[in-house]
Amino acid sequence: MAKPIIASGVVGSKIAASGNSFEVHEWSGSGPDYLHVHYADDEAWHILKGTLTFKFSDGELEVSEGSTVFVPAGVPHTSIEAHGPTRYLMILTPRLRQMISELHSTQYSALGDVLKKFESQIVE
Repeated sequence: MAKPIIASGVVGSKIAASGNSFEVHEWSGSGPDYLHVHYADDEAWHILKGTLTFKFSDGELEVSEGSTVFVPAGVPHTSIEAHGPTRYLMILTPRLRQMISELHSTQYSALGDVLKKFESQIVE
């Protein structure tokens, strides 16, 4: 039987929890340098420290610590570290986490193929 994961007062280690329908991972830095869309998966960010600028097809939004951004499936987006180091929780599906892992080991010329495999796409 699976057990709950409680992250309380964790210092010096990143938060990570995986389940069947979503995962929570502590990350830092920017997202990809291109707008992209996930057609079948939602994702969200909760800013723990610093500021992220979220870019969308119709503009951008600067988001600071304590704020949460939810991006539903079908919305083109990316995020950029705005001012200094950031820390945030990403809430995403296991499929998106697998896609990110594959993207980190893929050459730039093959990104489109990996995204397509995971029902996602680069938005020009």
